[in-house]
Amino acid sequence: MTALLNDTRSVTYELEIPVDAPTASVWDTLTTNIEAWWLHDFHMAGPGSEITLDATAGGLLVERAPGGGSLLWYTVQMVLPGSTLHLVGHIAPDWGGPTTSILTLSVEERDGRAVLKIRDALVGCVTEESAAQQRDGWRQLFTDGFKAHVESRA
Repeated sequence: MTALLNDTRSVTYELEIPVDAPTASVWDTLTTNIEAWWLHDFHMAGPGSEITLDATAGGLLVERAPGGGSLLWYTVQMVLPGSTLHLVGHIAPDWGGPTTSILTLSVEERDGRAVLKIRDALVGCVTEESAAQQRDGWRQLFTDGFKAHVESRA
């Protein structure tokens, strides 16, 4: 048996995405009908999969595919309705882990517009490259998917 010793590290990064829509609309879109804005390239469980979120403590952000395939993205740790979602998820070794992601998504109003704040704390097998990939992925999903969807409906 071969054992590989990995260094455990942590990194935290933050993103802010201004959205031209009321904060209530931004929150509603963030927590309901996730599939409407989740980018196709971010579907991992197979063709025809759908993303759902139960935005209550203990709820799941999960992807389910026809035929039974599924992926648990995150478990909801805490919700402050209209304001903040705290999520905890795991990145398997096949995708660069083992790593735990502690993701906070919050919506606030600033200068008359909504701002989506994303804070991710990664703990485990983390490199500068893996942290940058994670950050860039969230930026793409929440800019090209989420923000574009919200603003197209405002």
